[in-house]
Amino acid sequence: MTERGATLRTRLDEAAARVREMGAGPASVGLILGSGLGGLARALSDRRAVSYGQIPNFPTPTGVVGHAGELVLGRVDKTPVIVLSGRIHFYEGRTMAEVVFPARLLVRLGVRAVILTNAAGGIRRGFRPGDLMLIADHINLFGTNPLIGENEDSLGPRFPDMSAVYDRGLRRIARATARRLRIPLREGVYLGNPGPSYETPAEIRAFARLGADAVGMSTVPEAIALAHASVRVLGISTITNMAAGILEKPLVHEEVLAIAEKVGDRFVRLLTELVPRVAAASEK
Repeated sequence: MTERGATLRTRLDEAAARVREMGAGPASVGLILGSGLGGLARALSDRRAVSYGQIPNFPTPTGVVGHAGELVLGRVDKTPVIVLSGRIHFYEGRTMAEVVFPARLLVRLGVRAVILTNAAGGIRRGFRPGDLMLIADHINLFGTNPLIGENEDSLGPRFPDMSAVYDRGLRRIARATARRLRIPLREGVYLGNPGPSYETPAEIRAFARLGADAVGMSTVPEAIALAHASVRVLGISTITNMAAGILEKPLVHEEVLAIAEKVGDRFVRLLTELVPRVAAASEK
């Protein structure tokens, strides 16, 4: 047992103990909600919330608009969930260890599947703002990896497999649920980079050649940390804007939030139906 590993486990255990004091029982599904996508957290039944600042060792967002900064316990229908409403970003000057601490806390609390959501820029020409995209795979252009450093074996193996980060079975459930609700659901590759500046048109052209369909500043580190812990991952992007150079208009964060708000009801409807099905699949 290394000093570093023991410290990380201790910090996670202290944070988990605080959440359990709120009455957190077993929950097989966790959610991490991206910019402007906090509607589900507000719609939970039996809702109990605590700000990130009240959880020991938990990094807090630095005032990013659209991120509430709350851990919320509650139920989607009858399914207990743990929701992180707002996330920590690498561009805030955080370390990768801090960025993935919330995801690792979900693992420490016993979740078996995590639904990652984000606001993303559309690269694929057929996309439009307001589309929902199921993440089939990702490209990591953060220039680093949350697993760099001494490995803590109790969290996962030194060299985890990344050939199926976004669980195929959960993606099938998501597609079937979207069809049943008649909600269009695209599918594609998400490229993550550090930000906080939006990309240049030349970068977007390069990303398209790499095979990316959407781009954003989150999700990839969390997905890697969750895959390291052998937790099932489902990712859904809201295409809130077209990436630089796709349309002849500047990119502004206010547009991201406006589109996320516009599709909020549809997004909540999809997740409300999807969460119990993900839970049932993950408890088998």
